[in-house]
Amino acid sequence: MIPVPAQTRVWLAAGVTDMRKGFNGLSALAEKVLAQDPFSGHLFVFRGRRGDLVKVIWFDGQGACLFSKRLEQGRFVWPSPAQGRVSITSAQLAMLLEGIDWRAPQRTWRPLTAG
Repeated sequence: MIPVPAQTRVWLAAGVTDMRKGFNGLSALAEKVLAQDPFSGHLFVFRGRRGDLVKVIWFDGQGACLFSKRLEQGRFVWPSPAQGRVSITSAQLAMLLEGIDWRAPQRTWRPLTAG
């Protein structure tokens, strides 16, 4: 898991991204398409066309970090292209990276009373 500091926002770029892009290309997308500062310390997540590959770019204060993950089976759950960008929590990012539907996670049953 990516060590996400407190107060860090996670931005998903809705739609698909050319996964041939690296540090410079994804930083430019964060700046132009997501209208965010790529050096703010926030995480920017991009998904490929097939849906089985994501890339995360993050500036940690010393330099840019680029993480990628490819699912062997299934696809990453992603917002519709019409939305542009979506802000999620670090817990939702963890679910997304595990291939879990982060929009409606299955909650465990909790008893109403003790005893």
